[in-house]
Amino acid sequence: MSIRQVRGGGGLRLAVFERGDPAAPTVLLVHGYPDTHALWDEVASLLAATFHVVAYDVRGAGASEVPRRRLDYRLPLLAEDLFAVADAVSPDRPVHVVGHDWGSIQAWEPVTAPGAGRRIASYTSISGPCLDHVGHWIRERHRSPTPRALRQLLTQCLHSWYVAAFHLPAVAPAVWRLGLASRWGAALRRVEGVAPRPGHPAPTLADDAVRGIELYRANILQVLLDPRQRRTQVPVQVIQPTRDHYVLPGFLDGLERWAPRLWRRELTAKHWAPLTHAPEMARMVAEFVAHIGGAPPTSALARAAVSRAAVARRAS
Repeated sequence: MSIRQVRGGGGLRLAVFERGDPAAPTVLLVHGYPDTHALWDEVASLLAATFHVVAYDVRGAGASEVPRRRLDYRLPLLAEDLFAVADAVSPDRPVHVVGHDWGSIQAWEPVTAPGAGRRIASYTSISGPCLDHVGHWIRERHRSPTPRALRQLLTQCLHSWYVAAFHLPAVAPAVWRLGLASRWGAALRRVEGVAPRPGHPAPTLADDAVRGIELYRANILQVLLDPRQRRTQVPVQVIQPTRDHYVLPGFLDGLERWAPRLWRRELTAKHWAPLTHAPEMARMVAEFVAHIGGAPPTSALARAAVSRAAVARRAS
């Protein structure tokens, strides 16, 4: 594995980690909260036999530089980070992006940017919806409060309790620093079934977790209160862990409105599926990347394609 630094949005230094043959198609992995690039180690090792695999520590995490202000965690700057890494590691070909948790949330921003297809060949989203899509999802359920819609809204709110907690002054940082960081590995083992492994949790976890709270505070309320129209023609594969405690399948309702080239797949796993189900995750990513590159779809991938008829029905 080679390591380099890339200047992201606002000139911030990002630590970038590469494996595999640079001449092969590039798969760009984006981790979530409160992780580092090490979340992807096993997935990256499996994919590197076929692809050029790149992961980076997002701003404020791991070996990357720390922003000075809350505004420096806003989604447009996170999108600049991703594009900067993509340009550095694959200047001549678009990359295949894979995001998990907040890595997925932030990757939706560049994926839905105008002209995204020139730099992004495909996108695999895991447990991290686009905040703008969520904003419209919430508004639609308020406008049409059917029993199913209200049940979806209430259930997701209950599963997203931590988002409100992260907006309480001083509370969440204190919880991390006063004990949660030291117990995080044990909590993941008990709740998620994550086995201990080198590099995860990262030795920088306490600082990463406290800084990463700014991702929530800088973006969630601002976007949900005034969601934008964010569409993309980039091929999108959504992998939904069916036992995810935090992101429920209801968020996927109507996603083809925003991403008409859509594949939806399920994985019997909890939230930290890249750690607990790395072989399955790598296989799904590899199948999708190969298909977008011109290979016939596997039978599983063909079944996951959302039909154009369904898109037309929702648009009418």
